[in-house]
Amino acid sequence: MTVARTKPRLDAAHVREQLKTMLRIRLFEEKCAEAYTQEKIRGFLHLYDGEEAVATGIIPLLEPQDRLVATYREHGHALARGVPMGAVMAEMYGKSEGCAGGRGGSMHLFSKDHNFYGGNAIVGGGLPMAVGLALADKMQGSDAVTACFFGEGAVAEGEFHESLNLASLWDLPLLFVCENNGYAMGTALDISEAETDISAKARSYDMTSEIVDGMDVVAVEAAARRALQTIAKTKEPYFLECRTYRFRPHSMFDAQLYRDKAEVAKWREKGPIVRFQNWATESGLLHEADIVDMKSEVMAEITEAIAFAEAGTDEPVESLEHFVMAPDRPAPPEIPTPGKMIQTTYRDAMKSAITDAMTRDDRVFLIGEDVGRYGGCYAVSKGLLDQFGADRIRDTPLSESGFTGAGIGAAIAGMRPIVEVMTVNFSLLALDQIMNTAATLRHMSNNQFGVPVVIRMATGAGKQLAAQHSHSLEGWYAHIPGLRILAPATLEDARGMLWTALQDPDPVLIFENVMLYNMAGEIPENAGPVDIDRAVVRRAGDNITLVTYGGSLFKTLDAAETLASEGISAEVIDLRSLRPLDMDTIRASVARTHRVLIVDEGWRSGSLSAEIGMRLAEDSFFDLDAPPARVCSLEVPIPYARQLEQAALPQTTTIVAAVKQLMKQKP
Repeated sequence: MTVARTKPRLDAAHVREQLKTMLRIRLFEEKCAEAYTQEKIRGFLHLYDGEEAVATGIIPLLEPQDRLVATYREHGHALARGVPMGAVMAEMYGKSEGCAGGRGGSMHLFSKDHNFYGGNAIVGGGLPMAVGLALADKMQGSDAVTACFFGEGAVAEGEFHESLNLASLWDLPLLFVCENNGYAMGTALDISEAETDISAKARSYDMTSEIVDGMDVVAVEAAARRALQTIAKTKEPYFLECRTYRFRPHSMFDAQLYRDKAEVAKWREKGPIVRFQNWATESGLLHEADIVDMKSEVMAEITEAIAFAEAGTDEPVESLEHFVMAPDRPAPPEIPTPGKMIQTTYRDAMKSAITDAMTRDDRVFLIGEDVGRYGGCYAVSKGLLDQFGADRIRDTPLSESGFTGAGIGAAIAGMRPIVEVMTVNFSLLALDQIMNTAATLRHMSNNQFGVPVVIRMATGAGKQLAAQHSHSLEGWYAHIPGLRILAPATLEDARGMLWTALQDPDPVLIFENVMLYNMAGEIPENAGPVDIDRAVVRRAGDNITLVTYGGSLFKTLDAAETLASEGISAEVIDLRSLRPLDMDTIRASVARTHRVLIVDEGWRSGSLSAEIGMRLAEDSFFDLDAPPARVCSLEVPIPYARQLEQAALPQTTTIVAAVKQLMKQKP
């Protein structure tokens, strides 16, 4: 804690600094609006006009190690944090010299050098990440504070409530700043919220909160000092509701039909800049000549920033696919020579992998619903709470988006979290965090931030859990660039994939089929990491290639055994990795067998099997003696009744029948 946080001052130098900061934001955005009308800035443009006192009163109090999470209206936050104006403008122009290499644009400014974790186009989407950043700092013993800015529209989102609950529950060093400008896009607060006192919502989570006049930079700064001092003393979160107003539309597309001009004019009369400027001149701290000089300095900086942006270079199209994943990945792991064989189960192999990871690396922790005292829904983490304690085996509320986002934020900040989502259908509640943050952050930030998080979840059907608990959605996730998708089927992969995934610099999702947890067998006592980049041929064959993964592997192997007794030699490939797909192994097999059947527990339409079949049609057409075929789950919600459930899923008999039909086709 430094003097800057603890002692307020309103001398001439500080007053000048505050006014200049607000003027930089206001005049910069006026030029942005002008550039937008000239089509030099495109997409959405959300201006901060009228809200400058909030960023100015809070952000300069933050120290270099503190972290800042903003919203899509974040130009003012970036400038107040010290991100160079030229880099911000160049980013908005989409130039490679921009603070995110032109990959983020107006809504996604990033700067690792300034601990600026960017804007977020998803309302409330940055809140769980901020929780994770603060959690990482707490676990690492840092004194850093995370400041998270968001608008009043975010308070209607579940992520708002989940994040405040987690921050309060875990006593995190987090400053929540609600910039309440009265309108969530075009909907007034009293239309969208039953309780319009947002600070009261924060108090309901046992969090200190206060309301501050967001048009008064002095009041905002005083409140921010109180908040930061309290956080430093209590190590607990603090909530500021800054009541402010945006003078301009929600975005440049907005016709503002929801409010009249008189309302805007009334608010402009008490705008933060005119109000502070009048007070400063009346008190004698500033003179008109000082203000003229100040504006001249700011305009000169803006002119230079525009020139920098307009002289910027376009990122070459050849770099389009850069930074979807980390450019530098670890070398494939050394696979140990198998030692003594021991008896285990798939469940215990997973547990052993988690235990080993947490023993080797203090940064690793497990987070999720019922992973501690309950021992995990599928008993994978049973006993780990006693071994590692509640700080590293972290039970969470039923808040998938909140705790998944927290894991993502902690990973960004240097931890190695293992997030356990109880079942794959629950992961849809966290899809925003997985798809819009974990999968995109490296690319949007131009490789400034990576997300080395591992997310585990149970998938598949067969236990008579009916439609809502019997999904196989791993193929959906394999559709998303920026993620690595794994499906361990064997005991060795259950034990070793987690080890390798935790070394990966990018987000890895591991799908564990529910029908495998009780599977027993032998595994080397010294089993270690496995290569997660390659498919594996589980059975060699000459007449047809069977491609599958996860829970269908053993049905497919059984089918191959049956086919062998009838004179058909089937090669079985276990994909293991669904994204990226190891098409080289598949193509090499098809080049020898000339026929292929894909077995996929996903539904047929839009399935992973469709993707593999199409790639083979594109790349291996002349190697095929028959069209690619597939066996998928029938396109019905998975029923409860056992005979119906089994009929809906791929079975050994249906695989055998499909192979026989395929073998009848003439080249």
